[in-house]
Amino acid sequence: MTHRLPAAALLALVLAACPRSGPSGDGTGPGTGAGTGSADRPDAGVTTLPERRPGKPLLPTEGIDPVALGCVYHAGGAGYFACTSGGAGTCFHYGAPCNPSDDCMFDAADGRYKSCTSPVEGTCTAWGSACTPAGGCMFDPADGMHHQCDAVSDGKCTRWGALCDPG
Repeated sequence: MTHRLPAAALLALVLAACPRSGPSGDGTGPGTGAGTGSADRPDAGVTTLPERRPGKPLLPTEGIDPVALGCVYHAGGAGYFACTSGGAGTCFHYGAPCNPSDDCMFDAADGRYKSCTSPVEGTCTAWGSACTPAGGCMFDPADGMHHQCDAVSDGKCTRWGALCDPG
């Protein structure tokens, strides 16, 4: 003979097996569940958002200043472009043409950094004297990467260092 439990009895059996040690019986009290939190503090590692007050905007009404983009030399484009994502010696995503704020640009014709007296949308139409870019992160034409330059002479790096973030 086969015995079947009614659905209500089966549901009661399942619910009885659930832990109910929290203050409201919801299973969230100390010693319940498994996870990465501390046994002493069940809320360890949990970040809560500040209480939102009605009528208060989430962002400041004056706006948020955008992150300044670096202006990076792109050998394939033979000019400077905004770097929207970069690191480890290279830029991964380029944006619009730009001019470095210090006007110190790489001249691919002779492999030197020079001040640009007439920058036009990421390229230079008139060169000045040799310079060193701010921060010392320079383009190395030998490997196409940006490295920290440990020694500069006449706009050329004479001792290359580690890869640097061009942006």
